[in-house]
Amino acid sequence: MEVPLEPEVKILQVVEPAIRLDKYLAKEYPEFSRSRLQRLIEQGYILVNDCGAKASQKLNVGDKICVMLPPPEQLSLVAESIPVDVVYEDDDLLVLNKPAGLVVHPSPGHTVHTLVNALLAHCPGLLSFGDVMRPGIVHRLDRDTSGLMIVAKNSSAQQYLINQFKARSVSKGYLVLVKGKLTPRQGIIDAPLGRDPHNRKRMSVVAGGRQARTRYKVKEYLSDYALLDVTTETGRTHQIRVHLAAIGYPVVGDRVYGVRSDFVERQFVHAYKLGFRLPISGEYREFACELPPDLKQAIRLIMGLKV
Repeated sequence: MEVPLEPEVKILQVVEPAIRLDKYLAKEYPEFSRSRLQRLIEQGYILVNDCGAKASQKLNVGDKICVMLPPPEQLSLVAESIPVDVVYEDDDLLVLNKPAGLVVHPSPGHTVHTLVNALLAHCPGLLSFGDVMRPGIVHRLDRDTSGLMIVAKNSSAQQYLINQFKARSVSKGYLVLVKGKLTPRQGIIDAPLGRDPHNRKRMSVVAGGRQARTRYKVKEYLSDYALLDVTTETGRTHQIRVHLAAIGYPVVGDRVYGVRSDFVERQFVHAYKLGFRLPISGEYREFACELPPDLKQAIRLIMGLKV
């Protein structure tokens, strides 16, 4: 099915004084060339304090920038017979166990073989509401993170679930393997996150970033590694991986912030637990799923057991 797309709209709040608009946007959108950003400004897709702007305009702290990214005219959303491991399903939602390597939703450069394509085969009605590029999606996992996700099946359920995430009342648990014997055995990492000033495609701990809190507890020490039970009080981009790297215990297999590994080919992060209130009844339910085979194998190899 081909559907027209709405512009992607994002509101940015300026925290740096006396910086040119085009330079500010280049930091926020490192994937775009300066010339493309300047064209978007000229074409009226970028507003400053709800007014038209120029690339050379100097920004002040507190200025509000509205960025409207025009999408391609059409996006072809195709239902694909990709297996979906459904843990729970009712009339309002489904809870699924996403495998590593599966992108959650289509984007202009990645329009097929995503979780959304799989969901359209399972729930064709998803296209009847919400964002046409992210139908039913209320939260995301990184491509190479496995584990539990919620998908809404109607607009009222979607808003009900989004409100729980905003209120930070959803319980999320992750199993994470890090390099090193992390001490103390439990703690909280409270450090603001934002774009890395030296590499805008990465996130890092930065002064003035968005608040981010990560709790961890060591489940087990495995040779020179530690298996952690991690919960997040906030849901920032790459939060767990950045926070653990920042305190000197990088995630095993993480090619961006962590350490490469002979034991596993992707980041050892698995969303094993998810708790929230069901839209249909308000009842709190908690779901869990075990480690996938590749992460179990990594632990066995680290422990030196035969496989």
